[in-house]
Amino acid sequence: MKPAAFDYVRAETLGEAIEVLAQHGGDARIIAGGQSLMAMLNMRLARPKVLIDIMRLRELDRIDSTSGSVKIGAGVRQAALLAWPELATSLPLLSKALPWTGHAQTRSRGTVCGSLAHADPSAELPLALVALGGELHLRSAGKQRKVAAREFFAGMMATARADDELIEAVSFPSGNARCAFREVARRHGDFAIVACAAVATKDGVRFAVGGVADVPTARDWPRLEGSALDDALNGFAHELDARDDVHATARYRRDLVRLIGRDLVREVLQ
Repeated sequence: MKPAAFDYVRAETLGEAIEVLAQHGGDARIIAGGQSLMAMLNMRLARPKVLIDIMRLRELDRIDSTSGSVKIGAGVRQAALLAWPELATSLPLLSKALPWTGHAQTRSRGTVCGSLAHADPSAELPLALVALGGELHLRSAGKQRKVAAREFFAGMMATARADDELIEAVSFPSGNARCAFREVARRHGDFAIVACAAVATKDGVRFAVGGVADVPTARDWPRLEGSALDDALNGFAHELDARDDVHATARYRRDLVRLIGRDLVREVLQ
C-alpha cells in the first residue's frame, strides 16, 4: 500500500519544527529515522496531514555525558549510540540490549528517541529506559518539561506526549554496572516475545519486563533468594496479565518471566 497524501516539512531549525507542530498539533507527525513510522504510513495506520523531518537538525544529533547521566538527542541513530566508545562503561544495560534492537540495517536509520516515541511494548529501548528509571525531555512552543519513564508510557503505542510536543532528548542514568538483559524472540532482531532486564539498586534489584503487558513494567525488590524470589517472580508474572497471541501463549510468557527473571536477579545480586 501507499500512504495517504500529506505535506512534508524539512525543518531547518528546532524552532521551525516546534512552530509547525504547534500549528498542526495532532495532524502532524515527527519523522526522524522513520523505521516504524513509514510502515504505519504505508499501511495507513497513521494518516498525518503534515510530516515534519528533524533529521538534519544538528542540535538534536548529540550524546552528552555528564556526572550521573547520559542525554541522547532525538536525532541520534541507534547505530551511532551502539558505536559510542563510552557506551559499555556509561550505559552497560543499553550495550547489552541494543544489539537485539532490530537489525543492522534498521539501526543505521532508526533513532533512540523514535523507538521511545513509537512505544511498542515489545521494544528493547523502552524496557531499558524503565529499568534504569530514565526520563524524556519534551518541548513545545510554550514550555519544556521532563517526564519519568514510568509515567511516559501510557499504553500500547501510547505515551504522555501532548500533540504539540516534540521529544527533544532522553536521559539515562549512567553507571549501573551490575545489570543484566535477556530476550526471547522467534528470530534475532524480531520484536521480543519476552524481554527482561535487571539492575542493581541501593536496596536490592529492579526487575523489568517487556513484551507481556501493554507497557514495559518494573518492580523494585530487596535482596531476595530462594523461595522468596520465586514467589515475587510468580506474583509479578501474573500481575502482567499475559494474553495468548499468534507468537506465544500467556502461560509460556509467564514461564519465561519466572525462568529468565530468576537467572537475571541472581546474576545481578551475586
